Amino acid sequence: MTIGGWIIFLFIAACLIAFGVFIAVCAESLAARIATPIICGVICIALLIGMLWYYNNTASGQRALVDQESELSNGMERVIRVYTANGDLIAEFEGKIDIEGNDGGYVLFDYQGKRYTYYNCFVESIAEIGG
Repeated sequence: MTIGGWIIFLFIAACLIAFGVFIAVCAESLAARIATPIICGVICIALLIGMLWYYNNTASGQRALVDQESELSNGMERVIRVYTANGDLIAEFEGKIDIEGNDGGYVLFDYQGKRYTYYNCFVESIAEIGG
């Protein structure tokens, strides 16, 4: 799960636990005092399982994990080939690379502490994910 996902989960879980404790203290019946914290705990566990499932079993969740990993480690191991509009190879880079932009005919990326920008080109990027 991403750092943002953990923060959201902990916030919601803290609110649910606080609600459960509040109801347990304020409720007059014994059944409400016992059932409310248990129900809140079950909801927290279900929320955790749902969020873990989302991040491990959906494409957008897995992309979020890869994006976070790339951000925290300053890029991913990849091979980048930059081509002209005619298909001629301009440059090739291999190593830990962080691509910042690849839109509208230009590419912007960091490689070995240097920033590269190519205009009017095509980019082929091959990354090893999860390896």
